[in-house]
Amino acid sequence: MSGNENNKMREIRIAKVTVNVGVGESGEKLAKAESIVEMLTGQKPVRTIAKKTIQPFGIRKKQPIGVKVTMCGKNKYEFLKKAFDAVEYRIKAKSFDAHGNFSFGIKEHIDFPGVKYDPNIGIFGMDVCVELERPGYRVKRRKIKNTKIGKKHRITREEAMEYIKSKFGVEIVEEGEAE
Repeated sequence: MSGNENNKMREIRIAKVTVNVGVGESGEKLAKAESIVEMLTGQKPVRTIAKKTIQPFGIRKKQPIGVKVTMCGKNKYEFLKKAFDAVEYRIKAKSFDAHGNFSFGIKEHIDFPGVKYDPNIGIFGMDVCVELERPGYRVKRRKIKNTKIGKKHRITREEAMEYIKSKFGVEIVEEGEAE
């Protein structure tokens, strides 16, 4: 495959980055989580709603229980660099799925560079989900004449790992050496 090195259609790029903070309750705690996510991402978060009632946790159906932000512009790269810095540029290999997407968690928002602990706010953890794609993936999402992505054009797990290693300098660790 000597022609693939310069083929623009084979380049991998980040489609979107989604940041999710699950609080488990509405009210003041949810408002604090909203302010944290807005400060870290620079975008206004959307509240996530409970799909069903879970009595032991005190969650009612249609009650707001978390916040999320989906970043699609240029700031997704800057946020991702900060997020990788928060996890010390190490991601577990099991974080990658078969389609080349990956997710990782950040235990405390104060792990981000330049963020100080505020006792009035507390500490929030978050999930960061990254979707990778190649040019031409729009055919899967478009409204008219949408179709599947061909097998050769899909991103594999190994390609995604290699992309993250080369683009961001992230170390992929196996299960035993993660901690």
